[in-house]
Amino acid sequence: MTEFLLKISHLHAFYGDLQVLWEINVEVYPHEVVAIIGSNGAGKTTLLRSIAGLHRQRHGSIQFQKEEIIHLPPHRLIYLGLAEVPDERGIFPDLSVEKNLLAGAFSLKSAKAVESALVWIYKMFPILQERKYFLARSLSGGEQQMLALGKGMMTKPKLLILDEPSSGLAPVMVARLMEYIKRIHEEGTTVLLVEQNIYHALRIAHRVYVMENGRMVLEGSSEELFRNERVKKAYLGR
Repeated sequence: MTEFLLKISHLHAFYGDLQVLWEINVEVYPHEVVAIIGSNGAGKTTLLRSIAGLHRQRHGSIQFQKEEIIHLPPHRLIYLGLAEVPDERGIFPDLSVEKNLLAGAFSLKSAKAVESALVWIYKMFPILQERKYFLARSLSGGEQQMLALGKGMMTKPKLLILDEPSSGLAPVMVARLMEYIKRIHEEGTTVLLVEQNIYHALRIAHRVYVMENGRMVLEGSSEELFRNERVKKAYLGR
């Protein structure tokens, strides 16, 4: 059986005395796209921030490539091969496109590796090369999301975590964005995706977890959840 890339076991998370995650168990295997869906306030962002080391009030186990990472700081996870693109995109608005990308390459050890990463990103997102001297704040929403993806991919992580990447984008841009995520996956990166557009999430994911009120309530293949009456009524309007 294939070994897991990421395994979350018995995870609980808190904000002060308020508990927001209960007994979370998630597994992500190499070369998968795994989606986590649920309504606003379900705990999805807290879960991703917990994985990325940004939310510290938690206990349980988070293993990445069999290494326990729950006590590691966020920057150490980059060196291990885990990158997150947060829901606010995480770009620097007053830096140029290229300087934003270079900021995502801090863990690369040589100028040659950085240059190779830039070439790869510009090939995937040609518009970023065209705009490389533009300030990030001057880009459209869709272009800023491409920049956020490019910045997250500069180190070619083993696992890319995406939090609501389609938020605020026009429908035509959402469809393009999903194609970019599929291409990133096809290039060899495993993806863990939290996405508000449930239909698109189910279309590109191999497996899906459903969160409600801080708990995982359903799990299955995308095909199974497309057919699930609970999912259809709650999230697909059917």
